[in-house]
Amino acid sequence: MKSLKRWYFIYLILGILQLLLALFDFLYRQDRYLTHTFNAAMTRSLFIVFTLLILTARAQQQVPLNEKKHVDSLETILRSGDTDSAKAIASYMLVEYWKFKDTTKSKAYLLKGRQLSSGSAYLKALSQFYEGQYYFNWNTVRASAAFAKAQQALAAFHTPKAYGKLAAAWYNYAIMNRGKGYEFITTITTQKALPYAEKAGDRSMVAFYYGQLATIMMNNYQFVKANDYNQKAIALLEKEDSGSTNLLFAYLNGVSINCYAEKSAMAKVLLKKAQDLLAPFPGSLNYTLYYYNEALYFTTIGSYDQTIASANKGVILAKRYNQKQLLQQLLFRNYEAYVHRKAYNKAKSILLGIVKEGTMLTSANDEAMVYRELAKTSKLMGDHRDAYKWQSKYQRITDSMHNKQLDVKINELETRYRSAENQKKISDLQFKNKQAELKAKNEKLFNWLLGSGCLTLLAILTAVLLNARNSRKLAAQKEINYRQQLLELEQKQQLRVAKAMLDGEENERERVARDLHDGLGGLLAGVKIGLSGLTNTKDEVAQDKDLYRIIGQLDTSVTELRRIARNLLPETLLKFGLEVALKDLSEFYMRDGLHIDLQTFSIEKDIALNVQLNIYRIVQELLSNAIKHARAANILIQCSQNDSVFFITVEDDGVGFDTNVSQSRKGMGLENLRNRVSYLGGKFELRSVINEGTTINIELKTNADA
Repeated sequence: MKSLKRWYFIYLILGILQLLLALFDFLYRQDRYLTHTFNAAMTRSLFIVFTLLILTARAQQQVPLNEKKHVDSLETILRSGDTDSAKAIASYMLVEYWKFKDTTKSKAYLLKGRQLSSGSAYLKALSQFYEGQYYFNWNTVRASAAFAKAQQALAAFHTPKAYGKLAAAWYNYAIMNRGKGYEFITTITTQKALPYAEKAGDRSMVAFYYGQLATIMMNNYQFVKANDYNQKAIALLEKEDSGSTNLLFAYLNGVSINCYAEKSAMAKVLLKKAQDLLAPFPGSLNYTLYYYNEALYFTTIGSYDQTIASANKGVILAKRYNQKQLLQQLLFRNYEAYVHRKAYNKAKSILLGIVKEGTMLTSANDEAMVYRELAKTSKLMGDHRDAYKWQSKYQRITDSMHNKQLDVKINELETRYRSAENQKKISDLQFKNKQAELKAKNEKLFNWLLGSGCLTLLAILTAVLLNARNSRKLAAQKEINYRQQLLELEQKQQLRVAKAMLDGEENERERVARDLHDGLGGLLAGVKIGLSGLTNTKDEVAQDKDLYRIIGQLDTSVTELRRIARNLLPETLLKFGLEVALKDLSEFYMRDGLHIDLQTFSIEKDIALNVQLNIYRIVQELLSNAIKHARAANILIQCSQNDSVFFITVEDDGVGFDTNVSQSRKGMGLENLRNRVSYLGGKFELRSVINEGTTINIELKTNADA
């Protein structure tokens, strides 16, 4: 029994030794592989992950260099009394600014912007885009869904601003789905983002997408093409937008391209330009990306201490602003520097931190790369067991990726086989289809000819009916036109009659006025002079009171004669013009208990005499009516002229009257007034309220045919 136990123990020891030998053999072979490929694999793998992260980082960093001024201006718009649309756009822009620094503020501005967008379909569509911006940095699934909704909503608007946002929505959607690889991002950029940016006329945005294409070319080791795209971007931006964030990105993009192309001198020049652009804005969010490129430059020239110093500055900012992707880039820069300095413990610690943080493990390619770097670093530290563990994880992921590719190839072969089988069936069906198609074509031709004949007959019938209908309409229209012409002729005839009556009335007034003034007025004046002469030459006559009474009656008669003459022909109008005549007329009618306020504005002196006379008669008639019938205490007269239009307004505080009754009566001179207004091609408006007063508005044409 003891012998069996002894042999069992010996076999167990031998088995364990066999396993250890197998393990050492694997590690030996793995050691040779890792030693041979370390430097090249490290450079290539880090380069691949960095360029993909650069696309994401630069898609995020659309923040102006002068952040304080930018934020202050947006806050001012929100506080001011601007329109809701302006406030909504300002709120959305603050969503984009705060999405890194304070997601609570970012969400608050998103809700405020939506509240202010209730009255605008475009702003509602824009809210989907900025919802994607809110989720951009921490929830790619929701961000992707929001950008997809924004694409559909913004497609309904055809303005430069809408095209610009549509371009950004497509590009950000591609970045949120970066796991689909560079081909997907490139397709979206060239077929969607760039065309929409060009339709928007935004050359700065076009330059930005050139920069993204340059990054993709760089990732595929096409450094010449990458540099060409980036130089296009720089040339556009230096000309169109020399102080922009996009120009900063183009400079930094050029730093990356030249570093990977081992052109450190050119990289240094572009890094200096980026530094000069950032210098006036020490608190800019974009310093994180700058420190990454500075660290990359120092790595390229082999200055690893400076690499670590620059990367650490960037790490502080990336943590402060929650820039997860940029943080991973900067940590990888430190990792590479520590490996070159053979500080493997620090290098491995960085990789383990990346694994723990988990951001880079969402992509199978990135996860495999991290595990491979951990295996290499563990091997360099002499920790073969740990190297084996990480190499196994790396192998498991790569095998899974290979299996997926194999499944795709098998599915392709199955599809081809099925296509070949189906092709035979398709050939047989095609022959039968050709016969059926020939028969169908003949039937279709017959039906077409029959249908064409019917349509032709229908068209002829329709044309005949339309022609008859049009003829009836034309005859009816001719009758309407004829009646309209008769009406116009009748109106013209009425105007001629009215003009003749008014002209005859004015001529008769003028004749009578002159006869009174020159004839009877002169005789009365002569009689007065003769009587006055008697009083001076004969003392006995000078004491006669009856004579003085007769002379007083003569004065009264002369005054009454002049009043009648003034009414018949206003002499002031002939000598001094309309404005003076109206003032003289107002003063003539004023007395105790009656105040007349005449206001004149811009009355020209070159109005035709007959028009002035008619305007004078209209005002005279209005005043007479107000005094005789309205019993007004206050009368306001306003006369003004605007080019060829003359306005008259007369208001009184008299007893008023019922305008409905006045329509059926021809008293108060209203009919005469309307005739004169019609004669001058004008408009007459009357408003009167009993016991409140009367207002008359008249609009005349001073260039009317008279």
